[in-house]
Amino acid sequence: MDDVGTTPRGKPKVRDRRGRGMRGPGVAPAVPGTPALRTARQRFDQLVLDVVTPLDERWQRHLGLVEYAVEDTPMLPDDWGDETVPLSSLVRGKGQDATRLVLFRRPIEHRSTSRDELEAMVHTVVVEQLAELLGLPPGQVDERYGDEG
Repeated sequence: MDDVGTTPRGKPKVRDRRGRGMRGPGVAPAVPGTPALRTARQRFDQLVLDVVTPLDERWQRHLGLVEYAVEDTPMLPDDWGDETVPLSSLVRGKGQDATRLVLFRRPIEHRSTSRDELEAMVHTVVVEQLAELLGLPPGQVDERYGDEG
């Protein structure tokens, strides 16, 4: 049995339990202080940021202040039907309050079978919600709308 200790040459042993391969420094992040692997939530947040940033920059003066957020799942009332689950929520701001666009990660991921489909779904949802705010057809908000998938 391979235990943690030192080899005859004085080098530290790395435990290889159940034949799964090296553990320890080999899986450490390349840059200290950064996580080795991002979680599904972190990857989704980054995807949303990548989609939202150019659209918000393009339409910001027409949109005003918009908060973008990601939540795992929507809070649905008890009497909500089982046949539909919202992918996003749009609450228009009143007065000094910001408009809030929330994307629901789990329902969007559930409808996507690949990374490309996930990117297209996020793009479609964001463009459709911004089109609603602007009172424009989605294809006018972003010319790539409808080209995904």
